[in-house]
Amino acid sequence: MDVLAHGLGGRSDLPIPLWLAVYGATAAVLISFYVLARLWRQPKFQGPPGGRALPSWLRAIADSRGTRLGLRVLGVLLFTGLVTVAWVGPDDSYVNPAPTWLYVWWWAGLVPASLLLGPVARLLSPMRATTDLLRRLVRRDRSNDALIARLGWWPAVGSLAAFLWLELASGFADSPRVVATFLSAYAILHVIVGVVVGPSWFDRGEGFEAYSSLFAALAPLGRRADGQLALRNPFDGLPRLSASSGSVVPGLVAFCCLVLGSTAFDGLTRTALWRTLSQSAGGRTLSLLLGSAGLVASVLLVTGLFLLAARLTAPYLPGQQNPGKDSVATAFVHSLVPVALGYTVAHYFSFVVFQGQAGWLLGSDPLDRGWDLLGVGGSAAIDYTVVTPAVIALVQVGAIVAGHIGGVVAAHDRAVELLPRPQLTAGQYPMLATMVGFTSLGIALLAGS
Repeated sequence: MDVLAHGLGGRSDLPIPLWLAVYGATAAVLISFYVLARLWRQPKFQGPPGGRALPSWLRAIADSRGTRLGLRVLGVLLFTGLVTVAWVGPDDSYVNPAPTWLYVWWWAGLVPASLLLGPVARLLSPMRATTDLLRRLVRRDRSNDALIARLGWWPAVGSLAAFLWLELASGFADSPRVVATFLSAYAILHVIVGVVVGPSWFDRGEGFEAYSSLFAALAPLGRRADGQLALRNPFDGLPRLSASSGSVVPGLVAFCCLVLGSTAFDGLTRTALWRTLSQSAGGRTLSLLLGSAGLVASVLLVTGLFLLAARLTAPYLPGQQNPGKDSVATAFVHSLVPVALGYTVAHYFSFVVFQGQAGWLLGSDPLDRGWDLLGVGGSAAIDYTVVTPAVIALVQVGAIVAGHIGGVVAAHDRAVELLPRPQLTAGQYPMLATMVGFTSLGIALLAGS
């Protein structure tokens, strides 16, 4: 079982021709922009004030000390089990479930869980739980919130980049011992920093929590400005990520572009062009350098295109605001979240459907001792008939198109808020062109072009 055989890129079974898929997807994005420009003239997303409070009994359960303590204990137990199996079990991903548990159940599963329930990584974090316990033991109650605010999302950029490099570019990501070493070092580092700096470090410093929070901004469950847990329009959570105008959230643009660029890179690695380059690279060292360079280049390309769109949008804003490209990028960066969601669904859908089964099958005998803890039977195998290739392709194309339409909606709502009425349509052309470019690129990668 190839634990890293992800689902984006290299498809030869699209149910329609590539050119038609690209044209159709582009047309869907352009038509959605035209409709929005004609009918959407006032900001509609309420941000923090939005949402209808859940019933008091349900809020009491969700916010109870017992619920939160139970989730933290669960997180510690799951993490301990994962690391133990990675260290003690055989160093072979064909029989050790630890890589599948990390890359499929945790990493890929974090997106749908965060979309449905909010920032679940925060609630389950074993590092937060350990940090809180250690701070109580050493009686340290001060937090350097000013430092954390200055750093913004940049520590999370570094944390997530390390994981993505391991997963996508290192070439040895599926080794259980590598998984064990990475997770152990990652957890120890963040716990030490959390004890020294304060628990709020994890909000924007720990990569998995930041990743979960990014997609939780689109969850139908969220906190209102008064702190109440509420049902809301999923788009109401997006304005929380970025300032409306005139300010910069450090590292937020880099983090969003890292998420989007890394999924694009994974799609690139499934193409015939990349396979040819990898074969010509030869040895392990050259392949590692090629993968690292490709990952960096993909992220820089996405970042450069988005910042260029922000620079071209800036002159359309009112003169008294005197915005720089960084503040414009921050103001519109939340529109990349639906796009990143679409890419992520396309990237992981078949991976989760197929390889996710291996986590259960291998988990019945995690240490390769002849056990059958889950009663699956030794001859059980992955069922590749659960979904057809055509369905996978349709889900991938649909996710990319829906994500870009969501990005256009989010960007238009912010543009209505910021741009003067005479410049409202023309001022959105740079961001629209970027969305169209990302759409075409995503569809092309599906076909391995």
